[in-house]
This record gives sequence, C-alpha cells and structure tokens, in this order.
Amino acid sequence: MTPDNALLTIALFAAFADGVKDDRERDHVRRFAESLGTQAPDLPRLYQDVLLKRVTLRDATSALEDLGQRQFAYEMALCICDADGRQCDTERAFLADLKRQLCLDGDARVADAESKANALADLDAYAPATIAASTTVAAAQPAPSDAELDKTILNYAILNGALELLPQTWASVAIIPLQIKMVYRIGRAHGYELDQGHIKEFLATVGVGLTSQYLEQFGRKLLGGLLGKMAGKTVGGLGRTATGMAFSFASTYALGHIAKRYYAGGRQMSAAALQQGFQQMLEPAKKLQADYLPQIRQRASGLDAAQIMAMVRGG
Repeated sequence: MTPDNALLTIALFAAFADGVKDDRERDHVRRFAESLGTQAPDLPRLYQDVLLKRVTLRDATSALEDLGQRQFAYEMALCICDADGRQCDTERAFLADLKRQLCLDGDARVADAESKANALADLDAYAPATIAASTTVAAAQPAPSDAELDKTILNYAILNGALELLPQTWASVAIIPLQIKMVYRIGRAHGYELDQGHIKEFLATVGVGLTSQYLEQFGRKLLGGLLGKMAGKTVGGLGRTATGMAFSFASTYALGHIAKRYYAGGRQMSAAALQQGFQQMLEPAKKLQADYLPQIRQRASGLDAAQIMAMVRGG
C-alpha cells in the first residue's frame, strides 16, 4: 500500500469509526470516493475495502514510515472524528488504537493538535448556548439588507477558505461550526430562531456532510501530492497543506446563498430542490474563489489559534 493510499484508508476508517449511523453521511463519503475515481483509481476500491473489512488499520499504518506522514495521519483522523462535535466512545477507542499503531504516544505536535481540535469540538457542542446568548441582543437590530447578507456570506467563505490554507490540521475543525453560525445568522435575518440541531439537519439535507466535508478536504490535499513530497520533512508554512484553491470557500459560499434563498422563501424548498440549488451554486463558487484567492491568503496570514477559538465561540 502506498503512503497516499494508506492515508486515505485511515481517513475512511476515521469516517466510519462512529458506526456510520447516518446513511446520508455514508452516501456523501461514497460520492466523494466516486467523484475522485479518475484522479485516484484506488479510492473507490479503498472505500469498499474499508466498508467490507477487506483491509485493516494495521495494513494502513504499517505503510507510513515517515514521522510527518504519521503525524498528519493522526491529525487528519482526529479532525474527521471531531467533525460532528464531541467524540463518541468508539471514536475515542479508534483514535487511541491509531495513535498506538502510529507510535505517537507522547508526541508534542500530536498533543497540541488534540488539545486544539478537541477544544474546537467542545465549542461546537455548546454552540446552541452561544447562539441563544446572542439572540436577545440581535433581535433588537434591524434586519440586514440582501447586500449585507451577501457580504456576510462572502466573509465567512473567505474565512473558511483561509482556515483550509493553514498548515495546522486542527484548524479545519472550525469550518463546520462557522458554517453553522453563518446559517444561523441568515435564518435569524429572515425571522427564524434556529438551534444547532436544525442547522446540522439543513447542512446534511443540502449535501454538506459533516464527516465527508473533512474527508474531502484531506483527500484533495493528498491527491495533490502533498504527502508524496514529505519524506524526511514536516508539514509547515502557510499554504503548504493546500493544493490549488481552498475548497471550503466554495462550499461555504454556496451553502450561504442556498440558505438565504431557503429562509427568504419561508422554508418552502424541498430536499431535492435544496440539493440541486446547492450543486448549481457550487460550480460558479469554485470559479469565483480564484478572484478572492489574494484575500483568502491575506486572511490566513493573520490567523492564530486564539483568534480561531474566539471566532467559533462568538461567531
């Protein structure tokens, strides 16, 4: 097994570590695997191998000899397990086994990633309280115009694109909570007080899977040749972990605009219409991100851990 295939295999194990209770999430992961089939012929097969237990975690971890690759593998799995908030017991057990197999017990970089990723997941878990605390203040403010909402969506898209450019893997954990906060602000602007459960359901209906969104980010980085160039090196430096444009800009931008259409229309769109609308907006959003790449890079250059935590906590 090649290192890239090993990393993708570990990512898939992480995606399924919670038992894959949500069939939509499994479908998101499957569609991601199929969509990259022409770029990575092994990925659809790896998906089936993991799902049908034809490959073991040991098969994957034993293929990673470089320390940087092993650290990245664990951080990637950690972020995927933290995608929907706090880890469940099976995810914690999976991560403990993965860390042991990768010989990373006591690794300082891994410990730092765990601390920050788990802190972000905890903030995500408490998001309803954070949202509720801001409601009374915001309720007295006039509703924003379409232009103001468009600016808000663009700002969130630039921010999430910047998070994907950061070399720290754990920064990706902030993307979903920030998307949740964006949708909350859009719904509130149209008179809807939303809780986190509703918003996550909305994201899943639209087609923005929680686990699969992280898997797609890491998968695209791997397919871009990130880890094939890592022998003897540690990932670092702004933008080295991103290949091409920031995928999260496009997904956040499209999500914001379909949410705006949905809540402005009184939540009358069907699930099929939401999914179709999101996909239709995603392609032009991917092209638009090229125009905003300088702003995305500039935003990334000024971000640190404290700022990211504060943004997730306060929106």
